[in-house]
Amino acid sequence: MMFFGTLVLLIMLVFGMPVAFALGIAGMVGLFTIGGLSMVEGILRTVALSTTSSYELLTIPMFILMAEFIIVSRIADELFDCAKTWIGRTPAGLAISTALAGAGFGAISGSSTASAATLSATTIPAMLRNDYNPRFASGVVAISGPLAMLIPPSIALILYGLIADISIGKLLIAGIIPGLLVTCVIILTSLLLVMIFPHFAPAGRAYSMAEKFRSLTIIGPMVILITLVTGCIYLGIATPTESASLGAFGAMCIALARKRLSFQSFYTALRKAAATSCMIVMIIICAHIFSYYFTLTGVTQDLVALVASLDVETWVILLLIILLYLVLGCFMDQIAILFLTVPITLPIILALGYDPFWFGVVVIITAEIGLVTPPIGLNVFVVSAYSNVKVKDIFIGVSPHVVAHLLVIALLAIFPAIVTWLPETVR
Repeated sequence: MMFFGTLVLLIMLVFGMPVAFALGIAGMVGLFTIGGLSMVEGILRTVALSTTSSYELLTIPMFILMAEFIIVSRIADELFDCAKTWIGRTPAGLAISTALAGAGFGAISGSSTASAATLSATTIPAMLRNDYNPRFASGVVAISGPLAMLIPPSIALILYGLIADISIGKLLIAGIIPGLLVTCVIILTSLLLVMIFPHFAPAGRAYSMAEKFRSLTIIGPMVILITLVTGCIYLGIATPTESASLGAFGAMCIALARKRLSFQSFYTALRKAAATSCMIVMIIICAHIFSYYFTLTGVTQDLVALVASLDVETWVILLLIILLYLVLGCFMDQIAILFLTVPITLPIILALGYDPFWFGVVVIITAEIGLVTPPIGLNVFVVSAYSNVKVKDIFIGVSPHVVAHLLVIALLAIFPAIVTWLPETVR
């Protein structure tokens, strides 16, 4: 019976049905094969309320609204300009500025698609005007966008925390050091490429110290906002939900102070945040319907027992799970991957003795890779749409960064304390 519902799900996903409806319909079909119409009706009566009554679920719309206000304020332009002022004169300086702007924008948006679109419109034209290689420039932008999935506030980490039923506050804090590590890896990869191919990125113009310090005053409100959101969670002053609300209010204040928030833009930000939140909540509800089916078939317990009986090293099983995520990331939406796989893979990971916070970060980094690898590579198509660089060229330009990200995963597997140390210090 397990395979019938799963087959229905895969068929609907192949034919392009939205993830939420595919999960819900497949779950209902599977439940019907187990317990008939009465079981389906009983679960449908309760699943919506039981799923959406979680207080921590409010974190998602608040962080999405925060991102929308930040987009309205157009602060991403200033992030790039500030970084360019300080390091733009060095070889690959604009590429490094792009990575730093991606990390900064990710720290206040949580949306990889929004980050990729904003960076594409801002940084690629600047790099091309300075005779950067288009493949090199677009590759840096494509890989910098997904940083928003890892650096808090991260919608992907919040969703993982809800699925795994672990502390979202600690999970967000767990993403800080790996997020900084990935940012440094993007920078180092860019520098290495320029050392090998100097014509990829000529040096830019120099700026005076007065100009450099003036640029810091522009991004001051953003730094305060990041400190407010992340610091309150780390110090235990506020819950993630309360911090998200403070962040949304702070982002609105920044947009007002910059005179970018009109009635129309305010309404648009609210409408987009509501639409995105409803989409995510719908996926969560339908994923719970499907998870009921999986639970009743006992597939998770059977898989854990099967893994326990295998006479292989734990790292072999871990490697196979990571490879599974890398392959799925090439074909499927990242939110769908989380809801489809985490309920199955997390019990196996826990049975192997790995930390759930560490596994969440690793899953998100593999999702980052999936966003820039063919054939789907959502962020590559977003960058191409905003920059008019060919999709093929962006895939070529981002490939060295994909290899570097795989090395990061290997590093985290060898030294899990890179992820687990900071959340253990949270109050």
